[in-house]
Amino acid sequence: MSVRKIVHIDMDAFYASVEQRDNLELRGKPVDVAWKGKRSVVCAAPYEARRFGVRSAMAAGYAERLCPEAIFIPPDFARYRAVSRAVRDIFLRHTDLIEPLSLDEAYLDVTENKSGLATATKVASTIRQQIREELNLTASAGVAPNKFLAKIASDWRKPNGLFVIQPAEVEEFLTPLPVGRIPGVGKVAEARLAKLGLRTVGEVRARSLEQLQSSFGRYGQRLYELARGIDENPVQSNRPTKSISAEDTFDQDVLLAETEPMIRRLAEKTWAASRKETRICAHGSSEAQDGRVPDPHSKPHSSTPAGVL
Repeated sequence: MSVRKIVHIDMDAFYASVEQRDNLELRGKPVDVAWKGKRSVVCAAPYEARRFGVRSAMAAGYAERLCPEAIFIPPDFARYRAVSRAVRDIFLRHTDLIEPLSLDEAYLDVTENKSGLATATKVASTIRQQIREELNLTASAGVAPNKFLAKIASDWRKPNGLFVIQPAEVEEFLTPLPVGRIPGVGKVAEARLAKLGLRTVGEVRARSLEQLQSSFGRYGQRLYELARGIDENPVQSNRPTKSISAEDTFDQDVLLAETEPMIRRLAEKTWAASRKETRICAHGSSEAQDGRVPDPHSKPHSSTPAGVL
């Protein structure tokens, strides 16, 4: 069985980096991409702001207290989407199998690549170089035999780094990692694992499938597989929309009895957005569960050697 070559690309502090790129006065300064207000949240913060503890999704008021000299910039999502499309155009030079996760990150399957490069590592390195030279931005990349490991790898040497997990290195790499690095293991699951004496991935691997299923039900099998570096989920290009929502933030608290008109407006926004989708709402449909397979007409041209990333 041939080894898949998966690259995870994650743009570094994307929104904030675009702002700093386009405005020389912002470079090297702590920038919070957020509307300034007590109910606003930080959309992105560059590494100059992160040194003060500022993080994405943090309340803007709290971020301002952590870093009073921060410069607040209202987000410009139209501009970020345009830059994201330019990044995707670079991806498309190398593969058609692209699964975007958001405007600033994506999985790429480069088991076969269109650029004729010998390894997935060279593909990732070339993509990062092209992003830097053409868009004046930086990206971090992870290369691994599956999506789970590639995403961990892209975070390993952030910012502006490249990390590769070769197939023969998977077990050694995973063994000492805290269980919180496993997808789906949040604080609650992490606490449950700790009660069982399982704090590292290696300790989870030492448990049998039956033991993990007894404690975690269906998720026990997923834990069993991920602890062994097994993730068969393919990169899904043209991944179908799984959910549609609308939200709003209010300057003042609203009484529950007064929320009906607001809920109606949000429902109307959600309905309008749903009408732009070709798919219809269907609870538990096989399509929603299985997703779409990659485009069968895609014909990459260059294969990389099995077992080498």
